[in-house]
Amino acid sequence: MTNYLVILFIFFTRTLYAQAQLPIQIPVTVKSNIDHLNVVARAVYLRSPDSARKVTQNALLLSEKYNYQLGKGESFLNLGHIYWSQSYYPVSLFYLNTALNYLPDSKPLELADCYSALGRTYADLKNYKQALNYLDKAYHFGWSDTRMLAEIYSERSYVYCAMKDYTRAVAAAKYALKLDEAINYKRNIAVLHGRLGGIYTDKKDFSTALAYDDTAYRLSFETNNKRLRAKTLAEYALINNKLGKFARAIGYAHSAIALADSIDFVDARTLAYNALVNSYQLTHNLNKALFFQKKYNALQDSVITSEKLKSILLIQNYFAFNSKMNSLALMEVNNRDNRAKIRSQQALITILIVSLVVLMIILSATYYLYKQKKILNSKLEQQHNALLDQKHLIEVQTVNLQMVNDLKDKLLTVIGHDLRTPVANLSNMVEMFEAGDLTAADVYGLMKNINPIVKGAELTLSNLLEWAGNQLKGRNVHFANVDIFLLGVEMEQTFKHALQLKNIEFVNNAYPGQSVLADENHLKVILRNLISNAIKFTNYKGTITLRTVV
Repeated sequence: MTNYLVILFIFFTRTLYAQAQLPIQIPVTVKSNIDHLNVVARAVYLRSPDSARKVTQNALLLSEKYNYQLGKGESFLNLGHIYWSQSYYPVSLFYLNTALNYLPDSKPLELADCYSALGRTYADLKNYKQALNYLDKAYHFGWSDTRMLAEIYSERSYVYCAMKDYTRAVAAAKYALKLDEAINYKRNIAVLHGRLGGIYTDKKDFSTALAYDDTAYRLSFETNNKRLRAKTLAEYALINNKLGKFARAIGYAHSAIALADSIDFVDARTLAYNALVNSYQLTHNLNKALFFQKKYNALQDSVITSEKLKSILLIQNYFAFNSKMNSLALMEVNNRDNRAKIRSQQALITILIVSLVVLMIILSATYYLYKQKKILNSKLEQQHNALLDQKHLIEVQTVNLQMVNDLKDKLLTVIGHDLRTPVANLSNMVEMFEAGDLTAADVYGLMKNINPIVKGAELTLSNLLEWAGNQLKGRNVHFANVDIFLLGVEMEQTFKHALQLKNIEFVNNAYPGQSVLADENHLKVILRNLISNAIKFTNYKGTITLRTVV
């Protein structure tokens, strides 16, 4: 049992040590919360990029706190999308490349999404070779998913259009549109109609461009894509300028500027101002053309200044956010140290508890053995008492056997005393009859005399047997109300022949009706002995008197 307890103790301590080495598991609710925040940010970044950025930063802080690698990767990916939507392409590239460090190979769709976003951003920076290179990597990871494949071909069409390869651009866009329509992915369907509208605008096929732009504009409301709507309004202004519809172009340009201002979409705003300047120049309204040219120039200057300020702000935000991340990392290190201390303390407490349990088991075993010993002693005592009882029973049986033996001797003595004379008389008569000493008349007379002898012997034997039976059954004394007078009458009948032979008179002076508390058989044995002896020692024609005294 001691070896078993030692093995159990070693098992517990090794288990506790192994548990102390295991990393802390991320709670399922925390993972779910982080994933939900990233999904929300991804859904709203096109219409509310600032809100999406705040939500994503919260997701990133939580991911850093719990060291959730996938959560970090998806958060950095979202930040890359958000900064791209606001035309901060270098910042977008930074976050997209950072995301690649956290996205595992077991998440091919997330990797494909990141490489596709990198390709799109490099296209905006006019690095088309690098853009196509990243789109090829995106295809490698996402070719098996219809939605992702449509996204990749959509970005390819954008790159081909920027490279003035309109044939490949249209083919890629239409293939992507076909894939998205097969899965009814309206957000990308809207974007692809806008993309085709832009391609056909560059090709100077304005009617086809307007058809695609009309669909894109309508779907922008269904998908709540303000970026697409602002870009489409600016494109409407450019097309209407080409078609000579300057009033409509001006209206579309103003609408594009208002919407672009609301979402801080720099490219759409610049395109719309350029369209306004072009509209007023073509209508020879030089004052307004000059006015909007100044606005355009001021916008460009403000854009440059704003970009500088925003770049500074972005840098400040980055360092502030990075400071938070570092603080969080430091707190996590402290928490890990504290958790390590807590685990060691818990291990110590557990070891103490296990030791206490082992001690309790030992004490329990000791108590159990003591209890078993006590039970064994009790059994031995019971067996000893049983042996003493058996010894006592044997002693009692020995006494009883001695009493039975004494009873036998008494019985033999009584029988010898009470039946010897009647049997001897009968034996003498038989011997005389066999010897021929008796005549027929003598035999006849003797036969009359034999009857009372036999009856007396029979009564004597019956009384003796009843007395002996009571003795054997343990009833040595059986008290009853005995009438001595009636016993005297019975004795007279018993010894009638013997009394007649010696002509002895038997006088019964016992009080009739008076009873004495005694054993009747004992009294009969006593009276038979007394009367028998009295007959033997009384002279011829004598008197034997039985009397009682109260």
